[in-house]
Amino acid sequence: MKKYIYIISFLAFTISLKAQEKTMELSLDDAVKYALENSYNTKAAKNDILAAEKVKWETTTIGLPQVNAKIDYQNFLKQPVSLLPAAAFDNRTSVVQTVEDFFGLTRDSSPPSADGFIPVVFGTKQNVNAAITLTQLLFDGSYLVGLQSAKTYLQISEQAKEKTELKTREAVINAYGNVLVAEKSIEILKRNKVVNDRILKGARVGYENGLAELEDVEQFEIIEGNINNNIRSSERLKKIAYKLLNLSLGNDINTNLVLTDNLDSLVLANTDLSLLSQQFNIDNHIDFKIAENDRESKRLLMKLEQSKALPSLSAFLNYGAQANSDSFSFFSSNQQWFDSSLLGVSLNIPIFSSFKRSARTAQAKIALETADIRLVEAKQRLNLAAENAKSDYQLSIDNYQTAQKNLSLAERIEKKNQIKFNEGLATSFELLQAQNQLYAQQTAFVQAMVNIIAKKATLENALNIPIK
Repeated sequence: MKKYIYIISFLAFTISLKAQEKTMELSLDDAVKYALENSYNTKAAKNDILAAEKVKWETTTIGLPQVNAKIDYQNFLKQPVSLLPAAAFDNRTSVVQTVEDFFGLTRDSSPPSADGFIPVVFGTKQNVNAAITLTQLLFDGSYLVGLQSAKTYLQISEQAKEKTELKTREAVINAYGNVLVAEKSIEILKRNKVVNDRILKGARVGYENGLAELEDVEQFEIIEGNINNNIRSSERLKKIAYKLLNLSLGNDINTNLVLTDNLDSLVLANTDLSLLSQQFNIDNHIDFKIAENDRESKRLLMKLEQSKALPSLSAFLNYGAQANSDSFSFFSSNQQWFDSSLLGVSLNIPIFSSFKRSARTAQAKIALETADIRLVEAKQRLNLAAENAKSDYQLSIDNYQTAQKNLSLAERIEKKNQIKFNEGLATSFELLQAQNQLYAQQTAFVQAMVNIIAKKATLENALNIPIK
């Protein structure tokens, strides 16, 4: 037993290692395309469409011919006894015998009394009934509405898939950007560490030679500790960011990814001022289409309730055979079977339901009116969302340009203060202020870069720009 446990454990460990060793090189466009085929949400949306197609066919089959077969086998452990009135016959004995001979009956052993009954048993102990029935719906208002509803349900599922794809694109872009931000932050922190280490080394030499105070050394040691801590924190965040990107792609979270794009190239590719002047066509927006379909489903629901007041018509054809025996001889070639067949039409006419149908129709009408209100709201909300997304995208571009300029200024200020500090013209406090200002501008610049990418993705969704 232990041997098998070891083998299973080894196989599981090997599979885990292979999953971890798998490496994928992805640009942002490659990541989006990959996620549209492999993400968990996309796969679920595809399954929803398949299920909707089956629902549509299920509804369609209601109006198609239905064939059902039925076989009943009965074996009386004790056959029921029927009583014939003995007083109805003058010659009881001869009459009883005649009845028994004619019907093939079995009479109870006790003789009948003058004012009593004749106990008899009808039929055989065992019998089999086999029948096959064909039914066809000829007219039903509910069925016609059901066909339209199934078609609408399929459209809703297809639109949900389109909405899922747009959300998936935005999620992958954000996840990809977060990885690049983490990597960029580590790169900046390590560069800052090199600069601070050089200044700290100089401060220590100056202190040993009596040219600097201990406080100067301690100030830069504090900066060193903060930088090291931030590097460790960013390394952990980078690992989480990679796992989140794998999750959005539909991968095992331990899959090794190599991102071929960088923040600088993505900022350049995602700076597109023409989007700000693009006209918003609400009729093609997926959210508006979903709202319209919701309204259509409410209309069909009201129509369904109204159709329940119409008559329904169906036809059926039945063929059956029956066999009887006192023993189980139904598979014998001598067994006699008696055929029967039946053709019929059924008309069901609703007359009075104590106003139940009218109440349900009124409820459906109210739901339709609410859907109309929501449709108007959706128009206003989507127009506002498009304007807001344009504003946010323009602001992200402005912030990036400002952050880029501020970073350049902060770098020059920090370098000047380094020179002044080395020449004894500036205090460590002034240099630290310049460094902290530089670090803040570096963080703001990186955040401004990723904001352009994220806000463009949001704007593309708000404008319902299709995925290429």
